[in-house]
Amino acid sequence: MTITNAPATAESRGIELVGYHDLERNPGFKLALQRVGDRYYLYLSHFWVSRWSVVDVTDPTRPELVGMAEGPENTWTYQVQVADGLMLGALERPTPGWGYDPEKTRDVGVLLFDVRTDPARPALISHYDTGGRGTHRNYYAGGRYAYLATEAEGFTGNILSIVDVSDPAHVTEVGRWWAPGQHVAAGESGSPWGLHGPAHVVGDLAYCGWGQYGFIVLDVSDKTAPHLVSRLSFGDFGSPLGVHTAYDYGDYVVANSESLGEGDTEGLPYTVAIDVKDPERPRIVSWLPTPYPQASTGLRTYQEKGGRHGPHNQHQYQGVPGTLDDPSRVYLTHFNGGLRVYDFSEPLRPAEIAYYVPEDPTERLGPKPAALTTSFEDVLVDDRGNIYCTDKNYGLFVLRLTGEAGRLD
Repeated sequence: MTITNAPATAESRGIELVGYHDLERNPGFKLALQRVGDRYYLYLSHFWVSRWSVVDVTDPTRPELVGMAEGPENTWTYQVQVADGLMLGALERPTPGWGYDPEKTRDVGVLLFDVRTDPARPALISHYDTGGRGTHRNYYAGGRYAYLATEAEGFTGNILSIVDVSDPAHVTEVGRWWAPGQHVAAGESGSPWGLHGPAHVVGDLAYCGWGQYGFIVLDVSDKTAPHLVSRLSFGDFGSPLGVHTAYDYGDYVVANSESLGEGDTEGLPYTVAIDVKDPERPRIVSWLPTPYPQASTGLRTYQEKGGRHGPHNQHQYQGVPGTLDDPSRVYLTHFNGGLRVYDFSEPLRPAEIAYYVPEDPTERLGPKPAALTTSFEDVLVDDRGNIYCTDKNYGLFVLRLTGEAGRLD
């Protein structure tokens, strides 16, 4: 099958490319999905423009760009969540060096859009202004509350802010939690790290990646007063970022780091399984295997390839209809190592079962990475088995598992 404009495949096992869209040469980042009747709509943020796009993926072999919503200039609009016909687009003051001027950022926080009335054309409802730097990776799975990772005024690093979105035209904060040392305006010091997000909420518990402060379990049964259940410290272990993502797979949480530097400049990144059957005593019980390049590449490790390497984002079901609910598999982007898929049916013995890496880009569409390599960023899987991935200098990849790896239970 010929797929128009698609990059060639550099490495693959158990995965095939079934569709591609160049997103009008505006590489995508975070992904959300909404199923409306028999139609599937993918919502993407972008890296190098302040915008969210809507792609109809009802036919995954022919993705169609059908709508967009513009964000404010010189603002990171990197994150997006969609549930219950409501889209939350994050607004964040950028870090210098990413193609934006943070001195010209005027709006931070969250924009709320109606995507129920017309799923292809997000209609702005309101702007919730958090102040400070704005929000990064947020969590919204429908219902009354959203959980924001926001660097609010008077704090260093992101804190958890719980907001009531039952009336999306008038959003209000109802509770917040931060780690000791973050509230610098109150005289606290000693904590440069915050909630990377999202705070993945399961029942009354929220599982959080809190940088080098570690893996955090919060009790959010009282939205006005979340409190700490347990902390598993990661300190200087692995990436200097510490814990990037912590996502629930039933009795286990899979937590991963994120490399901030390019090439062989940091310690080995990690992805670990944490037993949370007793949430007051979380413990690491296994390590997801580190991927290595195919021998045909001539590389021994992905550190040698240049660009960023190691784990980044996991597929997250979050209870949203249309997305895949399969706790037996971990879908995980690995920057220059593309997409990696792990069998997690035995959490004490996770195994890599499939991977896909496109050829490196030949044209730069954004300032990162410094070494022009593949940089797979986010992954989302729909309930039909279609895997969607984004890249810093490419468009939208649509993949599927093949053979035994492609079996959906």
